[in-house]
Amino acid sequence: MSVSIDWFAFLQVFGAALIGAAAIVTFYALGLRLLVRSGHAPVVSPAEFTDAITVISEKELRRAEKQAAKAAKKNPLTEGQKRMSLVGAYACFVMCALAVIAGILIIVIGH
Repeated sequence: MSVSIDWFAFLQVFGAALIGAAAIVTFYALGLRLLVRSGHAPVVSPAEFTDAITVISEKELRRAEKQAAKAAKKNPLTEGQKRMSLVGAYACFVMCALAVIAGILIIVIGH
């Protein structure tokens, strides 16, 4: 019994996975950048965890939110530019979601 490996098919799958992963990471990073540029910096509220994870206090959260609001007011972009940045950010996040859904469909359906 002999086992044969189709190395060209292996390289195709490897290349597609590499390009897909790079595309998802790039669109996500660009979406976050455009989201911050539009003045909508994501601020995460504190959560309760055990042991090794440090949690910020309510006072630190309020200070971070205040700094984010202050930075958003200093934004030199016009309202139209901010709106376009926000639309671009959402478009990038949609592209990430579509890439993930397409990958899942390829795995489930086959081709």
